Amino acid sequence: MRQRLCDAKRVLLCLLAMVVLSVTLGGCGMKQQMEKVEDLEFDVAAQSDIPEALLRIIEEKKTAPFKLTYSNNGQLYIAVGYGARETGGYSIQVPELYRTEDSIVIKTELVGPTAEEAASESYPYVVVTLKDISLPVLFQ
Repeated sequence: MRQRLCDAKRVLLCLLAMVVLSVTLGGCGMKQQMEKVEDLEFDVAAQSDIPEALLRIIEEKKTAPFKLTYSNNGQLYIAVGYGARETGGYSIQVPELYRTEDSIVIKTELVGPTAEEAASESYPYVVVTLKDISLPVLFQ
């Protein structure tokens, strides 16, 4: 009986060691996959440059926060919206847009209005365009 308990403890310790090892090694692999390979050149799209189909999608989704991508004629459009706001005057910055080994990473930040901004409801969003390199987009 005592031998069986010792064997069971060894098996549990081995399993625990395997779990810890796999989490540790898995985390290292994830870090390598997220490392920046290069910054990507992009443009912030003027409303007149956004494809009509994408504008319709944005219009449908603008009252709630959204993150979406749209490809058209070799261009990738990345849209990020922050939902309804009580006032106007918001802007959105894109401090980072880069490629990793297997993805595109975008980070956006909402910048609030100044005290002088008009008190009208708004739906701040940004659409950036870049060459479509057929990688998934990760939003941060």
